Amino acid sequence: MYSSPARPESWIKTTPAGLYCEPGGFHIDPLLPVPRAIVTHGHGDHARPGNERVLATPGTIAIMQSRYGELAGGSLQPIDYGEPIAIDGLGVRLLPAGHVLGSAQIVLDYRGARVVASGDYKRRADPTCAPFEPCNCDLFITEATFGLPVFRHPPDQIEIDKLLHSLSLFPDRCHVVGVYALGKCQRVLALLRRAGYEEPVYLHGALMALTELYERFGVPLGPVLPWADAAREALKGRIVLAPPSATTDRWSRRLSDPLVAMASGWMRVRQRAKARGVELPLVISDHADWDELTATIEEVAAAEVWVTHGREEALVHYATQKGYRARALALAGFEEDEE
Repeated sequence: MYSSPARPESWIKTTPAGLYCEPGGFHIDPLLPVPRAIVTHGHGDHARPGNERVLATPGTIAIMQSRYGELAGGSLQPIDYGEPIAIDGLGVRLLPAGHVLGSAQIVLDYRGARVVASGDYKRRADPTCAPFEPCNCDLFITEATFGLPVFRHPPDQIEIDKLLHSLSLFPDRCHVVGVYALGKCQRVLALLRRAGYEEPVYLHGALMALTELYERFGVPLGPVLPWADAAREALKGRIVLAPPSATTDRWSRRLSDPLVAMASGWMRVRQRAKARGVELPLVISDHADWDELTATIEEVAAAEVWVTHGREEALVHYATQKGYRARALALAGFEEDEE
């Protein structure tokens, strides 16, 4: 006898701890410590410490161990992209999300229905992580960090060329670029190398551990040196990468006439750049922009779209106008700045 597919809303729920898969008995990127978690990637608003059992890619598990040590999880189970796992009649796979090293979409198959939870993702080429793999599904749970039509990211190379051009215009100034420790730092390094910049890049101490982890995972990033070991005069005309919070604090005053830049999709918003004291905004994002979000919804061809952590209303409106069933999940606890 034919049985209709199980509607996703009957087995994917929102709870105080976040998105919960009932047949698998696990949360996805839980907001609170839970018995079983599948983690999409290593950013702190998705990969929190204290879960009893964690399933994730080897890259994400390594990042969690680097950041949390023993608190990364009681039991850590690595799973490669595409490797199938069965849990009480539920099929689970992880596919690349193109966000940062180890980032994954979670593909769930249950009683004839397929759900894909995207986590954070981007669609453009990035030599530091596996590219996003679209997957047809019945329900697509998508992020919407840059889910407004105003957010259309320029080509990465244009932004890196701005940095290198500024370096040539101001050869006596140290260019300090605000980057997040996971993903953005390593991507900016890779983009600089792709543009032909072969000089050593100096790193704030907070960026060293994860950059070394990327290298261990086979991502070449060229010569990097710890900023703390460099003489002030040696930093003239050099690029220094630092956490955004460090670009304007006492740390930056020890640099040689620093010119402050920042690499973020939020640099599209001039008020943000001005508020942070950024002279050279670089629109380099690790998230999909509006065109990429909408193209992805079309590509995966899901009948239903749930939108979470970001500018949810505009993307829900777009999807509804295109004939999809769409709603906002409004999950709390995801940071828009860890970008």
